Amino acid sequence: MKRVFLIVLDSVGIGEMPDAADFGDEGSDTLAAAAASPYFSMPNMKKLGLFNIDGVSCRPEEEAPAGAVGRMTEVSKGKDTTIGHWEIAGVISPEPLPTFPEGFPRELLDAFERETGRGVLCNLPYSGTEVIKDYGREHVETGNLIVYTSADSVFQIAAHESVVPIDELYRYCEIARRLCTGKYGVGRVIARPFEGEWPYQRTSRRHDYSLKPPKATMLDVIKEAGMEVLAVGKINDIFAGQGITDMVRTSGNAEGIDRTLEYMARDFEGLCFTNLVDYDMLYGHRNDVDGYAKALTYFDERLPELLAALRDEDILMITADHGCDPSTPSTDHSREYTPLVIAGPGIRPGVNLGTRSSFADTAATILDYLGAKGDIAGTSFLGQILGQC
Repeated sequence: MKRVFLIVLDSVGIGEMPDAADFGDEGSDTLAAAAASPYFSMPNMKKLGLFNIDGVSCRPEEEAPAGAVGRMTEVSKGKDTTIGHWEIAGVISPEPLPTFPEGFPRELLDAFERETGRGVLCNLPYSGTEVIKDYGREHVETGNLIVYTSADSVFQIAAHESVVPIDELYRYCEIARRLCTGKYGVGRVIARPFEGEWPYQRTSRRHDYSLKPPKATMLDVIKEAGMEVLAVGKINDIFAGQGITDMVRTSGNAEGIDRTLEYMARDFEGLCFTNLVDYDMLYGHRNDVDGYAKALTYFDERLPELLAALRDEDILMITADHGCDPSTPSTDHSREYTPLVIAGPGIRPGVNLGTRSSFADTAATILDYLGAKGDIAGTSFLGQILGQC
């Protein structure tokens, strides 16, 4: 019974890609930024080989790594969560998803206001914490919705839960998702509920409504082969539910690890796909270097539990979908290489896969291991990590 556990440390990039300057991200290195904090400690990931990856120099290398590693290159034209995960799942996006640095056009907002019956505030690129400080009071007084975007392809709707009940906010997001197609086809519509008194606090009831992948992904291939695809965290949202057989949403990294461990105790064949979002949502976007470092340290402290839960034929893969360097002036995602750390009883220790040509190599390898065949991008490196010819 073959199982793969794929964990995305959301936004944990490991250094600028050659085209980073085209995205305004020259000099970004998320891992190195976090490693500069006194709160950073990842001895367990070090043992697996994290600091042996090409280009990673923020900590000394491990002399005899217990895992296999590689540096992953994003081919898709973007640096957002949606296309990063799509590429991890074997779908490359040659064109960037639309962004709206001047705000959304009136044509789209007029349609949104007609269908929701509420007006719109802001309509600018904004920090999620700052936008509720600046527009929260007016929202509470008028009931108008705070609509904003960022450098990413997102349509975000913020509302106070006492003004707009959470189910109503979700319904408004479904309306926005239906309207945001074609030239307005943003990668994600995101519900951003908040509560309390000014300056307000965001709640954990965020919900993402993603654009459907343009073609079948690794998840679809595994499901169609009769195996299970278990989604933890926002994976179900990112893939709009496609190719998933069971799912659980989480409130943060701690619960994400807990739910993954629960799936590890379950008998199944296939893939468990986990996203741990706190690095990005709580620390990267808020330029909180110490918070980012503490979150990485926490994952490292929990890593032995994940390793101990692996069965003889299990593979654990740890990677990321983009960067979000908390030490730069920008609060947006950054165009970076991502790590790939692989562990399991059958994995050859000390293998360095070098710099891979696409995130999609992960998908190709997983399908190769599970014996599932499909039309997805990427080149399998299974033979290198299992020592096969």
